[in-house]
Amino acid sequence: MDEKVEKPCIPVRTIQAIMLFLGVIACFLMRINISVGIVAMTSNSTNSDYKLLLWDTQTKTIILSSYFWGYMVLQIPAGMFCQKYGPKKLLFIAVLLCGITTLFTPVLATHLDWKFVVASRVVQGLGQGVVFPSIYGMAAKWSPPYERNQFFTYAFSGTQVGTVMSLLGAGYLAAGPGGWPSIFYLSGSIGIAWSLLWLYVGANSPSEHKSISQQERVMIESSLVHSSSDTHKLKIPWLEITRSVPMWALLIAHFCQNWGFWTLLTLMPSYLGSALHFNIKNNGLLSSLPYLLMWIFNVFFSKVADTINKKKLLSLSTAKKMWNTIGMWLPAAALLGVTMTSSLTTTIILLVAAIALNFGIFFGFLTNHLDLAPNFASILLGLTNSLSNSASFIAPLVAGAILKDESDINQWNTVFYIIALIFVIGNIVFLIFGTAELQTWNGPKETIDDKIAEIPLTSISKSTIVKNGRDDKV
Repeated sequence: MDEKVEKPCIPVRTIQAIMLFLGVIACFLMRINISVGIVAMTSNSTNSDYKLLLWDTQTKTIILSSYFWGYMVLQIPAGMFCQKYGPKKLLFIAVLLCGITTLFTPVLATHLDWKFVVASRVVQGLGQGVVFPSIYGMAAKWSPPYERNQFFTYAFSGTQVGTVMSLLGAGYLAAGPGGWPSIFYLSGSIGIAWSLLWLYVGANSPSEHKSISQQERVMIESSLVHSSSDTHKLKIPWLEITRSVPMWALLIAHFCQNWGFWTLLTLMPSYLGSALHFNIKNNGLLSSLPYLLMWIFNVFFSKVADTINKKKLLSLSTAKKMWNTIGMWLPAAALLGVTMTSSLTTTIILLVAAIALNFGIFFGFLTNHLDLAPNFASILLGLTNSLSNSASFIAPLVAGAILKDESDINQWNTVFYIIALIFVIGNIVFLIFGTAELQTWNGPKETIDDKIAEIPLTSISKSTIVKNGRDDKV
């Protein structure tokens, strides 16, 4: 008779996902703080007790885009590092570095020059460039297939929550007694605190976690039949990756998504302030609203997406394309609506919808790396995120070149036309050439029996392992 294994209050895989969620929040607090902060830094209307920085529009767009100059550099090396050594220490060092650098931003801005702020943003970009490849490396080892959308929702919803907290809280901090410097002091401190906690709680895989139950470990590892337990020994199939049509479709979709997402995220506070004339507090509230809705949609629809996959209501490829269409074409339609209305209320509703409905990409192309090749998921994400993030700094620069006068609605409409067109093109490519089928270059497939044979079993029977990747007892 098998010994009864006590069910933990919270599964360890859930704790890992929650820690990633908190880590992404910390990263986005540091990543987004400048979007609202720069409005307060260059305007005396917020808090006249702090130094006014005389930066013109071009300088501001350079500062806003400089983060991405560093961000794209370490994506691929980070993926390779995760495959060979695991993501835990890499995440610790990266977030700690970002936290320290963020703390020094007010000093650099007020006592030195805007070029030093650019340099600090580049360093923060370098640090955060390893975060998402590391999360994919964690997901490849910790998320059973039919919990994958929910695992990603836990982790990646930190992007929306962090954005909401930054856009909403930064306005109030800037207007408060600490002024705009407090935005950077608080977000930097949170980053440092998370990195220290992660060093204690995080683990590269179930096999390396010190307190995970054997039952949960067996359930997770036996479900990952397309993920080798020896990924560090696998040779990276660079030639096959570059020749893969689904990878190119994924890359193009990722590029187009980043163009629209980061243009809206970095410039929406300026649009609301300069074109629609909202004050800094209301600006932050309205800027954060769509990301709050996106988070709510993600939490709800992650379960819907996993149910569709588990019950096989649609093929995995069809489901991916359905969600991706929701995430790219509906926002494109909303942005076109913004250009056609003169009503302030309608403009706000459509702008909020354009961003919130983008949630679909989280169940579309953004998890496609794990479908194509789970053994190389962190490397694939590093590759697409690196190349696609060229859009993240090119797009704001293009928008800055168009926006000669930030109060001119017609100039903003041109920016929205470009985003809508790029969203449409990106999804067309993914619909035609994308797929969720496992690629042959993923490496040798391991059967469930192979997986079970690798796991030392003592107090749990092999018969308790559920072959579809779920065990309701865990």
